[in-house]
Amino acid sequence: MIFDSKFIHRTLRCLSLILILSLSAFPAAHAAPSNCEKPWPAWDAFKKNLINEDGRVVDSISDAMITTSEGQAYALFFSLVANDRAMFDKLLNWSEKNLAAYDLMMRLPSWQWGGEDEQARGVMDENSASDADLWMAYTLGEAGRLWADRRLIALSSLLANRILTTETREVPGLGQVLLPGAIGFTPSATRVRLNPSYVPLQLMRWFVTHSKDPRWASLLNSSRRLIVDSAPEGYAPEWAIYDYNRGFILDEGDERRGLGSYNAIRVYLWAGMLNPEDADRRVLLDALKPMARFVASHGWPPESINILTGVANNPGPSGFSAVMVPFLQAAGMKKAVDEQLLRIAAHPIPEDSYYSQVLSLYALGWHDNLYRFDLNGNLTPRWMSTCP
Repeated sequence: MIFDSKFIHRTLRCLSLILILSLSAFPAAHAAPSNCEKPWPAWDAFKKNLINEDGRVVDSISDAMITTSEGQAYALFFSLVANDRAMFDKLLNWSEKNLAAYDLMMRLPSWQWGGEDEQARGVMDENSASDADLWMAYTLGEAGRLWADRRLIALSSLLANRILTTETREVPGLGQVLLPGAIGFTPSATRVRLNPSYVPLQLMRWFVTHSKDPRWASLLNSSRRLIVDSAPEGYAPEWAIYDYNRGFILDEGDERRGLGSYNAIRVYLWAGMLNPEDADRRVLLDALKPMARFVASHGWPPESINILTGVANNPGPSGFSAVMVPFLQAAGMKKAVDEQLLRIAAHPIPEDSYYSQVLSLYALGWHDNLYRFDLNGNLTPRWMSTCP
């Protein structure tokens, strides 16, 4: 029997929907009354300044007006925290249409979209970015749970399964690891290139909780080791190489060899926002304590730092100070937290600064109790709370 391409595609989509069972352990949740909702002016400003009317997050740092899968995934998370379903749907629709060729069920989103010619903008790099894919799969799943939408849970399940099959690899001595993208990141037969800022442990724990696939547990363990072992002096690197014979070594192929900067800053952010009862929280805070001490003594986080010597160059932007707020709060350094908040007030983050704004939304949204992660990584937004 001969099947035409449309029949095959429809069949694959139907089969894909069945995979929802692989992420089936979603506790029921329903939208709570909005009387606990709290205005989030920073999110309103982000929407106004950085998201266009179609639902595209625009980084105007270059003439190409770039959009990344990271930006779309982060904005989806913020819209869920804000209980902003209208913007969530816009962001998701634009992402599926433009980054996944109308089909998130069957493919990972391309990581970069844009172009200097406004009329000819499109995908600039078809490779995926696994951190964006993790955040998107996580947020879709949690949105499906919190908004009681099974389609979103299905999309989450399918995307999570594709992450496992396309963006992970079994590495001797380390276990299953998250590659930064589907293509590349294996500089030799016995080395992988990894990014410690790509593996928030609260997300990894969520996938372990909600999936029956044992690879997620292995990914959680390797992610913990990546964060701790790639920062021997307490400073997270931009990138790290894991050598099958030597363990973690400096990334010799990167121009920022031995430095921690704009990528690495997120390691401290994710660590600071871990649930206080999570055993990994203390492990990470102890491992990264030198950075907390650096910020407390200098009054600012560095824009970049040598991960072996602790020698820093310039003070980082105010977005970096925002990152330090949850991190220092988790470390019990209240005075240092207050100093970073004062620094942000004295040097406000520019409204069109995509990355600093993103860091600030995560960090200060958390600081203002707009959301938390529970022990299983589930999102607890303020709008789901019962008001006194």
